[in-house]
Amino acid sequence: MAQKIISISTRGQGLYEFTGEAVSFVRANGAGEGLLTVFVRHTSCSLLIQENADPDVRIDLDAFFRRLVPPSSDPSMRWIVHTTEGPDDMPAHIKAALTQVSIGIPVIGGRLALGTWQGIYLFEHRDRPHRREIVLHLSD
Repeated sequence: MAQKIISISTRGQGLYEFTGEAVSFVRANGAGEGLLTVFVRHTSCSLLIQENADPDVRIDLDAFFRRLVPPSSDPSMRWIVHTTEGPDDMPAHIKAALTQVSIGIPVIGGRLALGTWQGIYLFEHRDRPHRREIVLHLSD
């Protein structure tokens, strides 16, 4: 078993890939077979495994979620009560609830069992920059 906390600095809403850090962590710990659990320690961002070959995928996903859950200042979101931290805060919590904060990835033969085009992403849902903590937990 091994654990590590990594930090990702965001510049606002969007997807931030950290596959390389996860691969390095698994390699450094000499895992043969096991499970990497990835957990983000926040309530207004989430995690995704998504295509990492074409950057348009990230652009389209970000645009889709912005349309699905607009800021609380949008007339369609008048029902939102939690607005203390700005018009992007409650929508960020909703987006995080629709996605996930924890992902399990099998380790086979010392490597993450990701598909050819799969990458691991932090999905930032807030407008302003944040420093996000992600826990990597490797078990055999």
